[in-house]
Amino acid sequence: MKKFVILLAVFIFAMSGCRYKGSEVVDVKAETDQVKALIEKYVMAVEEENFEFIEHIWAESENITMIGTDLNERLTGWKQIENAYKTQFKNFEDTYVNVSDQVIRLNKSGTTAWFSLVMNYNFIFKGNAVSYSGIRFTGVVDKIEGKWLLVQGHLSIPAEAQMREVI
Repeated sequence: MKKFVILLAVFIFAMSGCRYKGSEVVDVKAETDQVKALIEKYVMAVEEENFEFIEHIWAESENITMIGTDLNERLTGWKQIENAYKTQFKNFEDTYVNVSDQVIRLNKSGTTAWFSLVMNYNFIFKGNAVSYSGIRFTGVVDKIEGKWLLVQGHLSIPAEAQMREVI
């Protein structure tokens, strides 16, 4: 009996860092690293105004959603999100994004992840330098046909940042 308890303890310890996907073991660190790489690619796409990258980051579906910082900015489906990025890339120049406080979580099956992070967002708009600090970006990514893709995003600006603009 003592041998069984020791073997059970070793098995539980060995499996504590892994999650299951059906009968497969999910490598949580590797999957989380892939989601982190997707977010880094997103930042790079925004900075470089690279729409081709954006196309490979978002799921091309009518079920995806992006909620922006404007009151009426609820984009549903790939076409609306595509148009928003094209408009942004046409109007912004010299964009620089700094990311901090990034958190990524994975579901047990390793097929869905969600993240939150804080961005400092700097760009030139109509010849004027614009800077927003503390923009919060949250999102959901799904693993679709073996590839992590954004399916939901939400940007928000802290109230104090908006208040400074008014004052």
